[in-house]
Amino acid sequence: MSRESLFESVPNFSEGRRKDVIEEISAAAGRAHLLDVDADADHNRVVVSAAGYRERLVSGLMGAIAAAVERVDIRRHEGVHPRVGVADVVPIVPLGETLLEACREVARELGEQIWRELNVPVFYYGHGEKTTLADIRAGRAKPDVGGPALHPTAGAVCVGARRSLVAFNVILYEMDLVAARALARSLRETAAGLRGVQALAFALPGDRVQLSMNLFRTDETTPSDVITELRNRGVSMGAQQVVGLCPAIAVNSAAAGRVLEGRLAAAAARAAAILCLKRGGEEHERLASRISREAAEFAGLDADEDAILAGAERAAALIPVLRAAQVHDDELELMLLVASQGLRAAITAATRAVYQARVDALDARLSSLA
Repeated sequence: MSRESLFESVPNFSEGRRKDVIEEISAAAGRAHLLDVDADADHNRVVVSAAGYRERLVSGLMGAIAAAVERVDIRRHEGVHPRVGVADVVPIVPLGETLLEACREVARELGEQIWRELNVPVFYYGHGEKTTLADIRAGRAKPDVGGPALHPTAGAVCVGARRSLVAFNVILYEMDLVAARALARSLRETAAGLRGVQALAFALPGDRVQLSMNLFRTDETTPSDVITELRNRGVSMGAQQVVGLCPAIAVNSAAAGRVLEGRLAAAAARAAAILCLKRGGEEHERLASRISREAAEFAGLDADEDAILAGAERAAALIPVLRAAQVHDDELELMLLVASQGLRAAITAATRAVYQARVDALDARLSSLA
């Protein structure tokens, strides 16, 4: 197994309405392993999730950012979400055993390349940086690379390293925007609310009010914890929404089909199927068809623990299959291993008690693969 680091990035682009532009941005991001594209017309914003080794990921991000700079004009942008540029926020996130400091190195490399090739100024935020996104959006910071003036149509790009988080939205009933903003403030960690919660409230079309949160300590506060807190406060709620993907350890019903590790395994399986077809022959074509079906199942992975355990088993089992078929690829193997490990970490003690033999077998396989 390769020891090269595996990264995820979840860039947010200031375009959520024009399908052709969204497709162009996501296609360029596909130079990396594309995990998800989640557009929101109200926020006029699209969240793209991609993963891979350093070189592949930077290539995909540069392609997507260049497409946004070419196709989006920040001066004409309308939407309820705060933003400073057309490629607004580009976080670099560790997967598996990757260190945050390695993510910061990738962020710095990417920032320099953005300015050098696209002439768009860059702010650094997140791990190891003094500036926060709030500082940047409030105009309390100057670009770290390029500038000081922002690009006339593209604005600036915020690049930084951070841990995985969950972007989680809830529609609020029987509450006006003033009350919703007070609720959002009270939930924030900075106001002695819930641990690892950042929260804002937005007025959406159709007289809707949305509570929009980032849960950045998913080991302490999950979407289910937030819903429990809101219920305890007597808040009347509507639809719940996970924006982008959700780590298996933090899933609730809103994350069905949006499980990060499921999408990671799906991307690896899709790439493996292509490798099988390239090798040619009837046997490899049959295997490619089988792996493609697996990819579809991984992508739609449900949020219940039975599905998560089965997903972990299948992701781990696919690695020796690829080796036997001689379509070995270190990056794809690591993606499958990290996916399986992440799904395994979400299995509770209660589920393990029910499926003791299966979990023990999975643990033994993961130990041998790692």
